[in-house]
Amino acid sequence: MYNRKKLPLFIFILFAPLLLHSQVSNDSLQVLKEVILKGKPYQEVIPVQSLSGKLLENLASHNVADALRYFAGTQIKDYGGLGGLKTVDVRNMGTHHVGVFYDGVQLGNAQNGVTDLGKYSLDDMESLTMYNGQKSEIFQSAKDFAAASTIYLRTKRPVFERNKKTNLLVRYKTMSINYNDPSFRWEQKLSDKVSMSVSSEYIRSNGEYKFRYKRNNLDGTVAYDTTATRHNSDIAALRIESGLYGKINNGSWDAKVYYYDSDRGAPGAIVENKFSDGFRQYDKNFFSQGTFIKDFTEKYKFQAKAKYAYDYTHYVARDTTNILGEIVTEGAQSDDSYYQQEYYFSAVNMYSILPTWDISLSTDFQYNRLNATRRGIQTLFSYPQRYTALFALASSYRLDGFKVLGSVVGTHVQEEVRYNAKAPNKTEFTPALFLGYTPFKDYDFNLRAFAKRIFRMPTFNDLYYTMVGSSTLRPEYMNQYDVGFTYNLPVNKSFFDKLSFQADAYYTNTKDKIVAAPTGNLFRWMMTNIGQVKGKGIESVLNMGMHIGKVSLEANLTYTYSESRDYTKFAGLELSSYGDQIPYTPWSSGSGILNADYKTWNFNYSFIYVGKRYNGNVNNIKVNEVQPWYTHDLAVQKSFAFQQYKMKGAVELNNVLNQHYEVIYNYPMPGRTLKFIISIEL
Repeated sequence: MYNRKKLPLFIFILFAPLLLHSQVSNDSLQVLKEVILKGKPYQEVIPVQSLSGKLLENLASHNVADALRYFAGTQIKDYGGLGGLKTVDVRNMGTHHVGVFYDGVQLGNAQNGVTDLGKYSLDDMESLTMYNGQKSEIFQSAKDFAAASTIYLRTKRPVFERNKKTNLLVRYKTMSINYNDPSFRWEQKLSDKVSMSVSSEYIRSNGEYKFRYKRNNLDGTVAYDTTATRHNSDIAALRIESGLYGKINNGSWDAKVYYYDSDRGAPGAIVENKFSDGFRQYDKNFFSQGTFIKDFTEKYKFQAKAKYAYDYTHYVARDTTNILGEIVTEGAQSDDSYYQQEYYFSAVNMYSILPTWDISLSTDFQYNRLNATRRGIQTLFSYPQRYTALFALASSYRLDGFKVLGSVVGTHVQEEVRYNAKAPNKTEFTPALFLGYTPFKDYDFNLRAFAKRIFRMPTFNDLYYTMVGSSTLRPEYMNQYDVGFTYNLPVNKSFFDKLSFQADAYYTNTKDKIVAAPTGNLFRWMMTNIGQVKGKGIESVLNMGMHIGKVSLEANLTYTYSESRDYTKFAGLELSSYGDQIPYTPWSSGSGILNADYKTWNFNYSFIYVGKRYNGNVNNIKVNEVQPWYTHDLAVQKSFAFQQYKMKGAVELNNVLNQHYEVIYNYPMPGRTLKFIISIEL
């Protein structure tokens, strides 16, 4: 797969920062002290969860999807194995309503609206942050305002100690399921104001692991109970990215180039002793993006962002079963290639009318195009193009302990298609209001509430997919409401270093939900706006930091109770699932992380629990139940110093109790696995 044709691209990505740096004049640069703004006045207005620093670095997880499991209110849909799709859902509103931002710019997929988080490694991550509603500031792009919830992936920025100008980290991971993962990160200080980084990772594994497959009949007797090996879960993936970071007077800029290339098996459903079917997926993802921020005056601040992305996806489908393991057609085979292009530009202007009153105007423009090559299929492809213009007018005001943040987002979407004259054009306005109040001056206790209306456009697949898409689809509309509090307890003169607790209650109502409904032909479905889902829940997060002698302890505990019920009607009639919990929504879920540091040793324990839920079938009946699952993960790390070199060794044990479980029905997850990691820092 990695032949000579990829060598020029590798060289370009590796040396792009140097080429960009050659355009920078050092004579015009001045040395300024770096300032990190925490945005304290906005911090309590919106529910936020974050993993960063040692807690993130020492977690026994190595991709973004696995780490996000530890946030309250999130559900990861994992289709099993190293090559399986991994997506995130927040508060059961749907994957499409989650905006995932990579270094401040949203990751997009106009074809199906899904971001595969399994592609993004934690090795280069500085922090993961999740906001319900939106980020607690108005100095952000219109796309930030337009999402129901947002997840921010922030990669590491170069930091140089003393007089160092070069940092180099080499890491190697191996695992008990034939897994090899070498990687490196190189950071270079080019001047007092400019630095660069280059990182790369290569993953190769056959992905095979043992699993237990057990199913009962309706009368409770055992229908199947066997142990087998998971096949078609292999992966060979290469990731390369480079960044250039600069500081200017009262501002900063950065540029990034990213490339991901993979050849992986996406395993199919396990049913009736069928263990080998599935499909293969070949990906090539490339994007380049840049950000410029500057304070032109004490009152006026400006931000600009730009991005170009090219995504190639090749599916070869041999699996003839659906997600429940039911055979849908004999001999089905597809060999499809899709080519996506995206251009994105954003400008943000913020002005401080008063020291306590700010106003901002954000304008975004995005262009998406999808081409396809579909072998063996004689139907016409629509070749859609989408032009999206967004603007967001926002304002924030602070008075003593009271804070208010309001915004309205305007969206205009225009489409062009080759073989369909009814391409939808949409114009929508969606408001949001956030309130925060600190009632006691002597206590760090904060109350908050928000209401937000958002919508999502149908994806290209929803609109134009062969024999399924419907160009008359309306957007999904959602109203969400939240009330909550955060309390940072005083920890003076105690063994606690920090102690905070936050809780939120929420309600969501989704109308015109896009669902697939059957037609007269069992094998031909159509997309239509018939769905309505109402959800409610409670989320709680407890963070603790403490010390016992020379041992430093940090803990993060979460618990979520949620209900999301289907109130869908078709032709005015209630469906059989009316009032039922929607698929894969557990009533209870929770997680825990405990991290301990002692001199050069580190110990990490993590726990995840997901309660009873129902599979993708329509009714909440006994046969559709998916049993609760939980995992325990352990990691031990030891740091060494050898002359000027720093070394670290780690041993990780995942799924310690070897529990056999499924996140998605009929897609078994790995049992107990052992991983070894060694890293050398120069």
